[in-house]
Amino acid sequence: HEDTLFIVLRAIGLGPQGEKEEEQLSLIVGRTYLLTFQERPSAMFDAVRQRIQTSRGRVRRMGVDYLAYALMDAIVDQYFVVLEDIGEELENLEEMLLENPGPEWLAALHDLRKEVMTVRRAAWPIREMLNVVLRGESPVFDPGTLPFLRDLQDHCLHVMDNVEDFRELQTGLMELYMSSSSQRTNEVMKVLTIIATVFIPLTFVAGVYGMNFEFMPELRWRWGYPAVWGVMGAMTAVQLYFMWRKNWF
Repeated sequence: HEDTLFIVLRAIGLGPQGEKEEEQLSLIVGRTYLLTFQERPSAMFDAVRQRIQTSRGRVRRMGVDYLAYALMDAIVDQYFVVLEDIGEELENLEEMLLENPGPEWLAALHDLRKEVMTVRRAAWPIREMLNVVLRGESPVFDPGTLPFLRDLQDHCLHVMDNVEDFRELQTGLMELYMSSSSQRTNEVMKVLTIIATVFIPLTFVAGVYGMNFEFMPELRWRWGYPAVWGVMGAMTAVQLYFMWRKNWF
């Protein structure tokens, strides 16, 4: 409007148990008044309230526009808190993936990816809104408050940079999980291949002497049974020795 700004923001913070909480915050900013609407009570603006009560900083000396900036700055500061928590979870997840890359960590990685994208969707509109305010003559924000808005815009850019860094880290962790899973699969396949390789010639020998033809000289030989076992044992030993020399296990 000509003398009023209506600003809608997405606030993201940490709850009492460390869970991520998201809500919509609306600001109606005029020349001499500021109205805020929250979905539920929260401690997000306690620092701003304390500055007002103790008369610390510029918030009591400057106008309503600076107070609106202070509230938006408090919201953006919460983004950094949330991103710091996500960063710690990513570090812990990286250690878990290195030790035991199970499917449960993949689900946790997808959850963290959603949280990072939530922060991005919340910070991007603030950056665009500040661009509009700083490009034109605002009916609410005085020229003396514009440097603070530029500083807030820089904070939003830092948030976006952190989001992109976390997205790259998540991609790397996803690749790490896939590599670890492939490596484990290869190890299992190697063991199964060794077992199959050992038993294939043994199966051939057993199949030959299991045909039950009437005229097979070895069937009536007194030492035929232990001789077959000896041949099969020798074949197994030779194969295992060959694989050991090739460092296959």
